[in-house]
Amino acid sequence: MQTHPEPSQFGMQPLPIAENGQKLILAAASLQAHTFKAMMRYQIETLAFLKHRYEQDVKLAEDLIDGSEFNDAFDIFSTFLQNAASEYATEAGKVAALTSKLASETARRVRREAKTAIEDVAAKTVA
Repeated sequence: MQTHPEPSQFGMQPLPIAENGQKLILAAASLQAHTFKAMMRYQIETLAFLKHRYEQDVKLAEDLIDGSEFNDAFDIFSTFLQNAASEYATEAGKVAALTSKLASETARRVRREAKTAIEDVAAKTVA
């Protein structure tokens, strides 16, 4: 989108540096908002996972209290560790997928901003 600034009260257009500075500030603000959104996604995913793991920890304590023999406790604890290892591996996969998606979105935004900046410079060069 090409914008043509209005002449100032002195009959001159703003300096190109000022226009580029505004675009840079807007691009930086957009990138910061994108980063904030990404961090919130990570926080939501982490808190949901921790909530589930803490519930499993409480269940482990309850199961150990209810078990009457040492063999029961060993089975309960080994099952708990197997499930925990599996869930941590699954969560690591989710985080890796989320990281990949966010990196892709960021690259797409940066490319779009760079293309817009190049088009603006080209249009000013022709004019």
